[in-house]
This record gives sequence, C-alpha cells and structure tokens, in this order.
Amino acid sequence: MAIENKPISKEIKTQAVIDSFKKLNPMVMIKNPVMFVVEIGTFITLILSIKPDIFGISTVGRTYNIAVFLILLFTVLFANFAEALAEGRGKAQADTLRKTKSETTAKLRQKDGSYTEVASTTLRKGDIVRVDTGEIIPSDGEIVEGLASIDESAITGESAPVIKEAGGDFSSVTGGTRVVSDYIIVKILTDPGESFIDRMISLVEGASRQKTPNEIALTTLLAVLTLVFLIVIMTLVPIANYLNVSIDVATLIALLVCLIPTTIGGLLSAIGIAGMNRVTQFNVLAMSGKAVEAAGDIDTMILDKTGTITFGNRMASEFIPVNKVSEKEITLASLKSSVKDETPEGRSVVELAHKKGFSWNEIEYKDAEIIEFTAETRMSGLNLKDGTEIRKGAVDAVKKYVIAKGGNIPSELEEKSNIVAKAGGTPLAVAINDKIYGIIYLKDTVKPGLKERFDELRAMGIKTVMCTGDNPLTAATIAREAGVDEFIAEAKPEDKIAAIKKEQNDGKLVAMTGDGTNDAPALAQADVGLAMNSGTMAAKEAANMIDLDSDPTKLLSVIAIGKQLLITRGSLTTFSIANDIAKYFAIIPALFIMAIPQLEYLNIMGLNSPKSAILSALIFNAIIIPLLIPVAMKGAKYKPMGANKLLSRNLFIYGFGGVVAPFIGIKIIDMIVSTLHFV
Repeated sequence: MAIENKPISKEIKTQAVIDSFKKLNPMVMIKNPVMFVVEIGTFITLILSIKPDIFGISTVGRTYNIAVFLILLFTVLFANFAEALAEGRGKAQADTLRKTKSETTAKLRQKDGSYTEVASTTLRKGDIVRVDTGEIIPSDGEIVEGLASIDESAITGESAPVIKEAGGDFSSVTGGTRVVSDYIIVKILTDPGESFIDRMISLVEGASRQKTPNEIALTTLLAVLTLVFLIVIMTLVPIANYLNVSIDVATLIALLVCLIPTTIGGLLSAIGIAGMNRVTQFNVLAMSGKAVEAAGDIDTMILDKTGTITFGNRMASEFIPVNKVSEKEITLASLKSSVKDETPEGRSVVELAHKKGFSWNEIEYKDAEIIEFTAETRMSGLNLKDGTEIRKGAVDAVKKYVIAKGGNIPSELEEKSNIVAKAGGTPLAVAINDKIYGIIYLKDTVKPGLKERFDELRAMGIKTVMCTGDNPLTAATIAREAGVDEFIAEAKPEDKIAAIKKEQNDGKLVAMTGDGTNDAPALAQADVGLAMNSGTMAAKEAANMIDLDSDPTKLLSVIAIGKQLLITRGSLTTFSIANDIAKYFAIIPALFIMAIPQLEYLNIMGLNSPKSAILSALIFNAIIIPLLIPVAMKGAKYKPMGANKLLSRNLFIYGFGGVVAPFIGIKIIDMIVSTLHFV
C-alpha cells in the first residue's frame, strides 16, 4: 500500500517562506503553545541583543545574545514554514477547484414550462434546469429526466466520461461537470455556497481545518510539558545563586527552548494538514481530520462484493465438456461462438481460450453472419459461409435449438449446468449445428491483487467482512478466492447495519463503502463511511468521505493513509522527546561545571566550553525541524505489520535514533563553532 506524494511546486515553497514571517503574529502563534513560548524567548533575546544589561549585569557579550536570537528566530520560522508548506499545498488544491466554479449560466425552467437563462449563482434548492450537450452543470443536483454522458474530469481528474440517467443509484450530478452528449433535466439540491465544490474548497483549505481529538490531546500534553520545564528553569535561578554561578537570561531561554519539545511542537500542525492533503491527492474528500485518523485506527472493514471485491461483470472461468467431447473441442467451440461477440462476457471467453493456447483466423469468419443476442432467443452466435451454425446461450434455449435441428441432448448437460448454477455461476451451453459440446462457466471474477491486499490488512490486525446478496455457497466461494476473513450472504441493508453495530459493540472501529441510497444508513453508522461520487446524494451526505473516482477499493488506500498519519505523529513525537536527552547532557553540565566539577563526568560528548555547548544544542534544535519537514509532509514509511511489531520498529528507528543522532550532531556543531571561534 504505497502512499503516493506529488512534488511541491516552487510557487508553493516561495509563498510558504512569506507566510512563515506572517505567522510570527502573536495572535497566530498562541495557537501553538510550544512555539509561542519560543517566540517570546526570541523577542526577549532581541531586546538583550540591543541592550545586554537590561535585566542586570550581563556576563556574555552582545554577540552571544545576537547568536541566540538568530537561532531562536530561525527555529520559529522553520516551524512556521513547515505549517505554511502544508497549508500551501491545500490552498493550491483549493485554487484548482475554484477554477471549476467559474461563473456559468443555467437554463431555469419557468412555471409555463419554458426555459430562461440565469446566472448559476442565483439558483436555489428545488429549481429545475436543463443542461444540453457541451454545457456545464451549474450546481449539484439529481437527474429527473434524460440520460447523458458526463465529463467529470474537473472533479475527479479522470478523462473517461460516465453515463448518468434519471432514477436508480447513478442519477446525482455535480456542479462544474460537463455534459458531452444528449441532454438532462436536473433538480438542484443545494443553495449557493453549499455545493459539492464549495465544500471541497473549504475542506482542503488546511488553514481552516479543525484539530482532531488526538491532535488536541497531544497539543495539551506538549503545553503541560512546556509549563513543567518553565517551572524547572525558574528554579535554576535560586540554585545558581546558591552555588554562586552566574546564568544569563539568554542562556536560560536557550536551555528552556532545548528542554521543551520544540521539534514535535513545530511539526505537529504540519503533520495533520499534510495527512489531509494526502487523502485529497488520492481524489478522496474527507469531511474532517477525525475521519482520516479514524481510518488509521480501523479494526474491521465491511465491503460489498459486487464492484468492490469482484468486477461485477460475469467472466468466463472454465470450459466444461459433456459426454465424450474433449476439453480441446469445447474450448474451440466456445472460442468460435464468441469471436464476434463484443460484450464483456464474449471477450472474456476469447481471453480464456487464448490463455489456454487457442487462437482463431479472422479470415475464416470475415463474411460470417453475426447472430445478435435477443431477449426472445436468449442466444448469440455465427452462421459461417459453409453453412455451419454456431450458438451460445442459456442452456434451455440451446437445448430447444438443438432439438429443432434433430440433435440429441447429452445426459451430463443438466447435471453439470446445475453444479455451475448452485455455485452461483451462469452456465452457457455451446452448440455447433445439432451437437452440444459443453458449458461455459461464467462467474463474477475477483479483482487481481485484492487477496494480497487483504493479507496486508490481516497483518495489520484488520478484519475484512464481505457483504453480498448471493446465496451462501456462492458467497463462500468468492470469500475464499478473495481471502476475506468473513462473509454475510443474502445480505439486506439492515444486515449491514447489524454487522457494523455488532463490531462497534465489541469496541472496534468499522469502515465500509457504498454508493446507493440503501447504503446510506450503514455509511452513517460506520466510523469511516466512504461513498462513491457516482452514487446517490443520500449516500454522499451520510458518509464522512467521498471518493471522487468512484473506486470502492480506494478504502484500502485511505486506511493506509490514516495509519501513516498516526504513525508519523507518533514517530516524530518519540524522536522529539528522545533527542531532548542529548540536549540535557550537553547543556546542564555546561551550566554548573564551574561550581560542581564532578559534572564533568556527564560531559560525555567532550564539548569545548559551556557557551559552545549551549549554542551547539540550540543550533541542532533549530536545524532538526527543517530536516524533518519532508517526513512530516510525506509521512513516515511503514510496512503492513502487527501493532506490537510496528511499535518495536519505530521505537528503534525514532527512539534509539532520536537519542543517537543529537549526540553526533551536537558534537559536530560544537567542533565547527569552536574551530571558527564563534564563542
């Protein structure tokens, strides 16, 4: 389940730099308690850079204060840049969406049945409009009359048009899409400012997003830690006085900034915004950050069989001979019956024959008469120039055809066709002239690669449940082929809700997909409900995510993104807290080594001097934020595995790595600072 990330444009980066300075506004910074404290420290050191003795006699020069000020300023700017970069990507996506919402006109139906052109912004819920070929659908609505091919590329990015018609589960249309053939009469379902595009714009704007419960909890924890370390720093002043050690205000601020969790504090907001943006890049509209996080915690997935696990079209899976007919003969007969059949079923017969090593000569069938399938005959086939008649169709229809030709019905035909039917397949009999050669076994085929993806989900501890209206025998066969854990056969809408509630009552989070009005209750009940954009308005309103590509398997990718968001936040929090350990060993011995020589044993890095130790730790603290911005934006890498194994892996990489990296980094910076005589 690889997560795809698009490169960030130069324009977005440039704007992010500008926004980094705009975000220095205290009214903006106060929303992030950790970085707000750093900004206050930056302001104080700026004053000390101008007037070093403003808080009393200073033992450090103006140069030291300026160095601390600049490092703190860059720390705040880097944190702001990470957030602005994530917001910039969201705003760029919103700007793209706004282009699809350009001012258009609409043909509004009047009381007398005539149509008048009006501005689309004047349309109200309940209005009836006509949209002809080449025209833009002015707002979200439902087709009440007509059938049309609609280009939804402005919304989905997919160039292939889709067919929409009045009635059924594919009658909803989206404002900003274009009719490419025929015409439709649409009933408007939204007022101005409430359309799908309007909601998309507001939801992808990272700046206006609400924090998720986990993010709020972590922000609160970071604020408490900041307060605790602030109290610790304040207690160092009387301790220093008792030991007759002079500690400057700039040094105390540097110590505070190194002790509080500035790394995760600076990246926390960017991680959340970037997670939402990654979902949007997959053409999935999440109604809230909470929905994305919930996807990462999913325990159970409930999936429809048709269109999600299977293609939905019955495809040829086996050629079954009867009586003394060989497998080669039934394969060739089936191939001949389908060479001119352009239906999905016909093409699947030809493909299966090719896989078995059989091909056909197009010249042989060039002048053949094509017999189209009709509801009356329930057969299709060819009449060749030499008088050969080839038929394929429903078993009873082919039997009647052969009997009329004077042929005999094989004794095994009924038995083998019943076996196929009981397994949930469709048997098609194949005959040439007056002889039945056997049966083509048509069945709904499992999508390739799904079994492997379900194995990945199982490795992550996620249970998969397939819902289908098929009989238990057919459901069991498909479930076994797809590799799902459980299945519900002959499922009705209320059965889906019952299954969801059962899992939730066991304390599990449940996800499901759907597109029909009958799926709406279950989508609303699920913790993560992914509706198809091609589905009904009821389904889209009930869900908390909408897939613009209308690909039911997209839920698998959404779960991967949700898990990646949670893993990224946890990993960087672990790294942030772990790398503080190295800063303690760097700064605390440096502060009191003159008064307490025994602290020299804690100076395990062998730092050159107290001042160089403090500056080195502070510089490392500043540069680690931009170094981790790519991780925050792209997400931490992970492999599908159990929670315990994943925790152990990340503790080693980000926990142990978070301890080791600062020791190395601070030592290298100390050597550079000392060599260049900065202090």
